[in-house]
Amino acid sequence: MIPPAGQRTQRGAVTAELALGLPLLLAVTVGLVWLLAVGAGQVRVVDAAREGARSLARGDPEAVAFDRVTTVAGEGSRVSASHDGAEVVVTVTREVSGPGGLFDFLPGIRLEAEAVAASESP
Repeated sequence: MIPPAGQRTQRGAVTAELALGLPLLLAVTVGLVWLLAVGAGQVRVVDAAREGARSLARGDPEAVAFDRVTTVAGEGSRVSASHDGAEVVVTVTREVSGPGGLFDFLPGIRLEAEAVAASESP
């Protein structure tokens, strides 16, 4: 039955709005998850740099310290260290790609952290 000209119904409007809004809501959710993953990765990189600097400042061998850094920062991280006698500086970098391989066509985000510790060994 067709309603009279002055009485149009809103039947189906909610379905249409949901069909248009659901992909946007999904995209925002994936974006927020991606930002959370990047934030967690940055925290791991900072912790790894601190751990490496402390380890080298205590006088541990570089191989042991770098293994600790890789364990904390995750696979694929790069570590560099410099000693000037009084201080140890450790820099950790890591690439983070998109969540679940959905955004492989985009470049990854490069996370970097640097930590400095005073040398404890003479």
